[in-house]
This record gives sequence, C-alpha cells and structure tokens, in this order.
Amino acid sequence: MADFYQNGSIATLHNLGQRSTEDLENELRSFMDHKPMGLVLPSLYSELKTDALEDIVQKLKPVDYLEQIIIGLDRATKDEYKHALKYFSRLPQDHTVLWNDGPRLRKIDALLESQNLAPKEPGKGRNVWFCFGYALACKRAKAIALHDCDIKTYDRSMLARLIYPIANPNFNYEFSKGFYSRIADNKLNGRVCRLLVTPLIRSLKTVCKGHDDLLDYLDSFRYPLAGEFAMSAQVLNDIRIPSDWGLEMGVLSEMKRNYNENHICQVDIADVYDHKHQILSPEDKAKGLSKMSIDIAKSLYRKLAIEGQVFTPELFRTLKATYYRIALDMVKRYSADAALNGLMYDNHAEGLSVELFAENIIEAGHNFMDNPMDTPFMPSWNRVISAFPNILEELKTAVEEDTKEYFEQ
Repeated sequence: MADFYQNGSIATLHNLGQRSTEDLENELRSFMDHKPMGLVLPSLYSELKTDALEDIVQKLKPVDYLEQIIIGLDRATKDEYKHALKYFSRLPQDHTVLWNDGPRLRKIDALLESQNLAPKEPGKGRNVWFCFGYALACKRAKAIALHDCDIKTYDRSMLARLIYPIANPNFNYEFSKGFYSRIADNKLNGRVCRLLVTPLIRSLKTVCKGHDDLLDYLDSFRYPLAGEFAMSAQVLNDIRIPSDWGLEMGVLSEMKRNYNENHICQVDIADVYDHKHQILSPEDKAKGLSKMSIDIAKSLYRKLAIEGQVFTPELFRTLKATYYRIALDMVKRYSADAALNGLMYDNHAEGLSVELFAENIIEAGHNFMDNPMDTPFMPSWNRVISAFPNILEELKTAVEEDTKEYFEQ
C-alpha cells in the first residue's frame, strides 16, 4: 500500500498508484532533447542463459526514450562475447557490449595498473566502472540509469520511475535510488538489508558518537542495498565506487560526500521485486551473504574512519553487542509484520542469520584493523584522465574495435 510519508534527510518519491506507465513514458519522451537518457546493464555471461535476463530484454525492446544502452559483459570467452552480441542484437535501441575480459580492455586495464589506477578485483564494481567510463567517452546520455540483470519480476515501469527524477528538467536531483518491498513466494526477503544494514547503522549511531549526519543520511534510505539507481552524467566523473560487495553503500556515501542531500532522492519503483538469491554460507566467509556482510561492514567502518572515528578492538566488541540486541528486536518486529500479513516467517533461520552477521561485524573489524592501507575504492574517472588524458578515447576505440571485428568475420 502506497504512502506519502517523508522520513530522513532525503526526498522520498512514492508510487501513489495514480499514474500509468504509458503516461510516464510519454513525459519521458518529452525530456529526450533536454536530457538524453541511457541505461547501464552489468551482466555475467551466465545470466544470458536465465529467464530473468530474457524477460528484461523483451520488456526493454519497446522503451524508445533511451538514447543508449551499455551492457558490461563479465566472465565471457571470445565465442561467448560473440554470442552476447547476437543475444542483445534484438534491442532496437543503440546499444554496445563491453567485453571486459577481452584483450583490448585487458590492455587498457594493464595500462591503468602501471599507475596503480586499475580496479583491484573483478566483479560488479569493476564492470560498472568501465561502463561509466564508456558512457563518459560517448558523451551522449545526460541521465543514466543502472539496474541488475537478475531481476525476476522486471517491468519497464521500474526503469521509467527510476530515471524520471534525473531526466525531468524541472527537478534538481543528481542521483535517485530505487526502493521496493522485498516480498516473494509468500515470505520476506532482503535479509542483509533487514537484519544487517539497518540494525548495524543504528548500532553505530549508538556506539560512535558525533557522526549522526552520515549515519542519519544512510538510515534515510528504505532499501540501501538496492542495485537500481540513476544519476546525472556529471556524477560519473567524480564518484569513486568500491569493487567489492560494498558497492551500493559506497555509492551512497560518495553521493553524500560530493553533493548536497537536496540533490539526492529515493523512488519507489516496484510493488513486487525478486532476484537471484545468495546463499548464507556460514561455513565459508569468502562466499555468499557471509562475504557480503563483511564487505558492507568494512565499507561503513571506512567511511566513519574518514569522518574521524577511531576504531579499537573494544569498540568492535561493544558494537557487536549493541548490534545483536537491536537485530533481535528487529526479528520480533518482522515476525509480527509477517504474521499480520499472512506471510511465512522462520524465526530460527532469521536468528541464525543475525548470529552470523554479528560474528562478521567482528571479522570485518579485524580485517579493517589489520589492513589500514587497504584502498578498495576504484579511482574517479577524473583522476584517471589526469594521468592518461586520452584514456576515454582509447576505451571507446577498444570497444568499437571489438564490435567491428565481430561484424567483419
């Protein structure tokens, strides 16, 4: 059920159920001349074999207000890259596939590495970073949206609502973050957001005095881990993004660092949302939600350290105890919420998740303390350009030559 409540320090744009997707898209078409729009799709090659991406491609085909679609392709051989070009050729919009594992982009990666400017590890963050660079090189889209390729409940209204706050020339928003209810198969999903991020932020507000501004800002987002966001093209120059699972939280923090909160909003983009689920992986902290929770916690510690917070082993032990109490209280709230709405809810499984996340808060603290020189953020494109003034043109040429080579065969 829609509401109109404004909470926190950023604007919340709701779905009040009064406007059709067709009407919204008609208005977006009227913005095209003033603010051309683009879409970035970071994808694993394996996702080309899923029903989710097939559905996304089919539903994007009639979206004619997009100036450009940029697809970042990870973990693909040469033959798989060729297959991807054919797979996405159904899109009538102008679109480009970046072969991130190809020799030309790897050569650019090696050039950046020579000045310690290359992304440190593979993954979604690196994929998105190169796509942003290509968008800057093309200079075509002024409003750019991004969403994942594993959304099982995709609808083109998601894209329209997500990019609207950036594309509307009467608004002054530079960044919009999607949010939605994580309910599927008659149960609550979104464990990491519900049981880690929100209680951890509120625990940090209790334990780390003097940093309420940043934490209050992060606590304003209804679904801070949403992989869907949109931004003005100018944002791409200065933003630094993490290469690990801290991507979404890192992007939010960077926006807070670079822009006034009046230029940031969150927008309700879906009544129902489901995507590929990660395993909890309590036995291996390098996988699944266990790794995700550690990366997210470290990203928060790093941001607070930048703000001047001093972390000690004693503080992390206090933080764990505070988190554990708040998270268990949240389990009770979600249990009651699920019961009222007739949803399945496994209190034991939720409790196990909280116990794992509590352990990982300490684990993340140890990692943070043991690696003070760790720099997981990829450099801003402005910094890269200062070191290599022609890098964007080289990136654009490399992508175009990859595509040309395929079509000449």
